[in-house]
Amino acid sequence: MNKESVKKFFEKFWFIVWKDDSPKGWLISLIFLFVVIKFIFFPLLSFVTGTSLPLAIVESCSMYHQGNLFSNYNNWWENQDSKYFLFKLNKTEFSEFIFKKGFNKADILFIVGAKPEKLEIGDVIIFQAGTKNPIIHRIVNITKENEKFYFSTMGDNNAGQLGVEKKISQEQLIGKAVFKIMPYAGWVKLIFFEPFRPEGERGFCD
Repeated sequence: MNKESVKKFFEKFWFIVWKDDSPKGWLISLIFLFVVIKFIFFPLLSFVTGTSLPLAIVESCSMYHQGNLFSNYNNWWENQDSKYFLFKLNKTEFSEFIFKKGFNKADILFIVGAKPEKLEIGDVIIFQAGTKNPIIHRIVNITKENEKFYFSTMGDNNAGQLGVEKKISQEQLIGKAVFKIMPYAGWVKLIFFEPFRPEGERGFCD
């Protein structure tokens, strides 16, 4: 294939992917975008961030604060004080944590690799817990045994800890949430799975 043939091929391909408004053009564009995102964008992003899951969709209300971004931190803490007292965490300390107003179901979070020795109480981590999907909760305690770190987490909106999050080994870590990319955008995916969830877990957080 000579230089001129290659040029014509790419010109035709470019037209079909980006300019062709026919059903065939749309189909090829969708397939092209899927291939680029799945086999180029995500592998590259995983390499850069150091985690197998650089983008995570929040699938529950366990980290939700009443009012979401407009929640009143002082009012929220009044209902949580006793829960965090068990971990010797006070209102001032919590106010300095990342995501101090939590996050909502269907928010998309940016995740980076987490070195166990660098994690701190208050960080929000994502980890494998033997459940269908990984869990994204806040660290409330850290211990070290035989040169290995263990983490204890709890959802901001949960009444207490789940059994699987009382002692999380460093091998279970997937990464650490560092910021919210797009609020609610995950509904594009979640809406297809809502009918199959237990009734109490469906819909928006309130």
